Amino acid sequence: MNFTFRQLKAFEAVARHLSYTRASEELHLTQPAVSMQIKQLEEHVGLPLFEQIGKRIYLTDAGKELYHYSCAIANQLAEVEMVLNEMKGLRRGHLNIAVAGTANYFVPRLIAAFHQRHQGVSVTLEVNNRESLLKLLDMNAMDLAIMGQPPSGEPAAHPFLENPLVIIAPPDHPLARERDIPVARLASEHFVVREEGSGTRGAAERFFEARGITLQATQQMHSSEAIKQAVEAGLGLGLLSLHTLEMELILKRLVVLDVEGFPIQRQWYVVHPRGKRFSGVAEAFMKFTLEEAGHLLKTPEWRN
Repeated sequence: MNFTFRQLKAFEAVARHLSYTRASEELHLTQPAVSMQIKQLEEHVGLPLFEQIGKRIYLTDAGKELYHYSCAIANQLAEVEMVLNEMKGLRRGHLNIAVAGTANYFVPRLIAAFHQRHQGVSVTLEVNNRESLLKLLDMNAMDLAIMGQPPSGEPAAHPFLENPLVIIAPPDHPLARERDIPVARLASEHFVVREEGSGTRGAAERFFEARGITLQATQQMHSSEAIKQAVEAGLGLGLLSLHTLEMELILKRLVVLDVEGFPIQRQWYVVHPRGKRFSGVAEAFMKFTLEEAGHLLKTPEWRN
């Protein structure tokens, strides 16, 4: 087969996102240009690589096989780039970071502080849910991941920052002005929660189950922003990381309830495949995060 690295790179991006639009944004190409690369690659391969059902695209069996090998080729090319960048020191280089959606509230500040010290370094920041993060880790598809609940088993996880989980309510909620609220008082309350598999939801469910209380999860949202808006609208109480609430607390659009046992104290972790060979840039960023994050990132005040 006589295909080009450019075609393979376009295919890998579309296959990873299952979206021509997101792939074109990542590659800084027009969508027709990406489509042309895929069409030419399919002509070289002699088989269709994608199929469209409704508005969504899926990998064919041939596409799945090629994606497996394209990831391996991409990793080899990244390793070549990594070795060459190590020879250049930190004057240049690129860093790929994948983060949980909640971490996106503070990671850009961490990246900005790191960039001030190493201005020649460029960074790609990808925001994902927990399920997607675990897939990226399994594929070794990023330099580092930042998440609140690392997976058990193979990946290495390094805690670097406290991640308090709190209960939020609108300011006019009957419990908003009470202190030392017994957990049992919440048994009849409706909650707006993250999707199944979310680390935040899992921590909250374990907390209540240990106290014999069933969490009344009547509304489910797929982002912290959606939960905050739902709670503000009066759809129920919410459970979120305190790091997501800085602006809402300042503007008094939401309040943190003073419930016994809360905040649930968790940690943020830098995670990577065990035994991963780091570039100089990735190693420097991880060291910077572990040593400096606690000084650079302020946990919002929540007590009234």
